[in-house]
Amino acid sequence: MKRITSIDVARGLVMVIMALDHVRDLLHTPALTQNPTDLTTTTPALFMTRWVTHLCAPTFVFLSGTSAYLSLRKQVTSGQPGGSGRQFLLKRGLVLIGLELTIINFAFWFDIHFQTIMLQVIYAIGGGLVLLSLFSRLPVKWVGIIGLLIVFGHNLLQGVPAFSNPAARLGWSLLFRTDLFAVSPTFTLLVGYPLVPWLGILLLGFACGRLMERPPDERKLLLLRIGLVVLGLFILLRFLNRYGDPAPWTPQKNGLFTLLSFINLTKYPPSLLYDLLMLGLMLVFLAGIDGVTNAFTHWLMVYGKVPMFYYILHWYLVHLSMLAMSFGQGYSWAEIPTGPLNFGRPAGAGISLPGVYAVWFGLVLLLYPACQWYGRYKARHPEIGWLRYV
Repeated sequence: MKRITSIDVARGLVMVIMALDHVRDLLHTPALTQNPTDLTTTTPALFMTRWVTHLCAPTFVFLSGTSAYLSLRKQVTSGQPGGSGRQFLLKRGLVLIGLELTIINFAFWFDIHFQTIMLQVIYAIGGGLVLLSLFSRLPVKWVGIIGLLIVFGHNLLQGVPAFSNPAARLGWSLLFRTDLFAVSPTFTLLVGYPLVPWLGILLLGFACGRLMERPPDERKLLLLRIGLVVLGLFILLRFLNRYGDPAPWTPQKNGLFTLLSFINLTKYPPSLLYDLLMLGLMLVFLAGIDGVTNAFTHWLMVYGKVPMFYYILHWYLVHLSMLAMSFGQGYSWAEIPTGPLNFGRPAGAGISLPGVYAVWFGLVLLLYPACQWYGRYKARHPEIGWLRYV
C-alpha cells in the first residue's frame, strides 16, 4: 500500500504548532500566573497562540489510529497474519507508556528524582494502542461506532461526583477525569490526559483508515464533506449551549471576545465540542492538502514522518532553552527552583510573546536536519526493529 503523504503533512503541521505551546509554557513571562484562555485577563494574540495548538493532540491521536489501521492492512495484504499486527500495536502502546514515564517525563522536569509524573498525550496514545490491539479484532464499523459513543457520550460522566476513596479516585482519573494527586511532599502525579475520552478519538481515526484507502479524488471529497458536516454540527450544538462542553459561551465586552468565548472549549478532558471543532478542522485540512506537493508540504513531511523522535527531542530543546534564558537573564543555579510540578524556571524569568515566536521558529528550524537525518536512517534500515517504535 502506497504511503499517504497527506497524513505525514498533517502530522508534521501539528507537531510544528505544538512546539509553540510548549515554548510559551516554559518561556513566556506571564505563563506561570496567567491562563491564556481566561477571557477576563487574556489578549486576542495570547488567546489564539494557545488556541491554535488545541489542534495538535486530537490530530495526533486521530492519525495514530488511522496509521494503525493502515499498518494492519499493509500486513494483511502482504500475507502476514493479522495477529502479528495486533501484537505490534500492543508492544508499541506499552513502549509509549514506558517512554512517557521515563524519557519524556525527565524532559518535562529535568528531575532525576522524578518527583512529578505527568501523564499526557503519549500516555493516552500508548494506552489507546494497547486497547486497540483488542478492539481491532472487531469489524471496523463497530470500532467506529464505539468511538462515536465515547466521543458523544463521555460528557455525561461529568456529573459523577469525585470519589473519596483514593484508589477509586485514581482509577477514575486514569480513565475519565483530569486530576492532580499530591501523593507526598516529594511526589505528585498529574493525570492530564485520561484514557477513555482520547480513546474515542483514536478509534474514530482507526475507522477512518478505511476511508483513506479510497481513490485520491473520492477520498478528498469525502474528507471535505465529513469535515464540513462535523463543523456544522459543532456550530449548531455550541449555539444551543445545552450539551457538549462544561463551559458555555457567553456574550462578552465586544464581538471579538464573544467569538473567542464561542470557540473557548474544554480540553482537559476533551469535550464533545472540542473534538468536533478540532477534528472537523483537521479533516478539512486533510482534504485540502491531499495530493498537494510543494516545498511547504515537503518541509512538513520531514517532521511528520518521525513524530515521536521530534516530540522527544523538541521537549529537551525547549527545556534547555528555558534554562539558557534564565541564566542569560542573570539567574544562577542556586536560584533555579526545584520540587514537584516545577519546571525549574525562576519566577521573574521570561520573555515577551514576540520572543516566544522567535524562539519557537528557531527551534523548529534547528530540528529540521535532525528529523531529516533520522527519517532517512529509518528508511534505509527497516531491519532494525526498534526504529519502528520511535
